Amino acid sequence: MSRTPPSRRADFAAFRSLTTRWKDNDAYGHINNASYYSFIDTAITLWQIESGMDISGPGGLRFVAAASGCTYFEEARFPDVLHLGVRVSRIGSSSVRYEVGVFRNDDDRACTEGFFVHVCVDEAMRPLPIPDPARAAFESLLHPSGGAGSPDPAGPV
Repeated sequence: MSRTPPSRRADFAAFRSLTTRWKDNDAYGHINNASYYSFIDTAITLWQIESGMDISGPGGLRFVAAASGCTYFEEARFPDVLHLGVRVSRIGSSSVRYEVGVFRNDDDRACTEGFFVHVCVDEAMRPLPIPDPARAAFESLLHPSGGAGSPDPAGPV
């Protein structure tokens, strides 16, 4: 089975840098897989906030994760600085698929790539159409190839 090669930095529209912490390492001495999910979720959430999306409180937009996944290409370790590139590969009527490339230090190829599918929902957890301002923000991250090369099914923080 052939494996899709990792994406390059140029394949992503927005970036967020995160410094790894000692506690992110696992018993094998590399970044634990659960930490990657946290990094990816943090990069997406910060991008939403920086894009003007009110995602907190009773009047905020509510997005819930419907699916996620991660592909690992190379190890990262403490004290690497990770640069997370964010793009959107699909926008539906109520859902959006984010793809995030994780780049170690100055590397041009992703060491890890992950995705989250978020669904816009109301307080009763029923899907809602994505509001036009949010849709426009998502479109600014739309990857022209529709996410080819990624897994399928700012400043330091």
